[in-house]
Amino acid sequence: MTNRPFRLVPLLLLAALAASASVAAAFAAPEPAPVPKRWQLDLKPGPLRVASVDLPGEGPRAFFYLTYAVVNHTGEELDLVPSFELATDEGEVLLSGVGVPETATRDIMARLRDPLLEDQIAIIGRIQQGVENARHGIVIWPANDLKVDEIKVFAAGFSGENETITLTHPRTGEERRLVFRKTLMLAYAVPGDLRLEIQKSRPLTEVNRRWIMR
Repeated sequence: MTNRPFRLVPLLLLAALAASASVAAAFAAPEPAPVPKRWQLDLKPGPLRVASVDLPGEGPRAFFYLTYAVVNHTGEELDLVPSFELATDEGEVLLSGVGVPETATRDIMARLRDPLLEDQIAIIGRIQQGVENARHGIVIWPANDLKVDEIKVFAAGFSGENETITLTHPRTGEERRLVFRKTLMLAYAVPGDLRLEIQKSRPLTEVNRRWIMR
């Protein structure tokens, strides 16, 4: 009889693990439809790069930047309101433009010498149909950590597909409403120290690209 509590430990542990697995499964994100259900713009991302900008009164600082083009083949004019986030394997998540001085944006755009390029504020607005009306944008993030192994960029606002689901916690009964938007995920392998990429102005290596619900 003295061993009975110890026999219950594995059973209790298995029950806890099973409950945790149920919760994780319940809160898993849905997958996008194989064929788009609603309008979707043709998004063509350029390479992700890192550059150093000499800021007045501060000195050199590193920034990630990505250019992209958007074409409207949906059959109707639409509002273009893009949203870009950058996440590192160190747990940092950055919204484009936040923490980026206007001086850095002007400097990087001047280097690219593209008269069609619009910053993330100027590009917001109507997008007409056809290749001749393509919009060209740039998004920039501060590169706070130059020693990371993986970077992901999440681009939203280019599809009208979204899904709202109500989830019920299997143990507490608590309900949560979650809204998922169709988002393009771009994943990049990082060499471990980005200072060499800054010196040689090399793009980061893209290793994965796919649409997800996020």
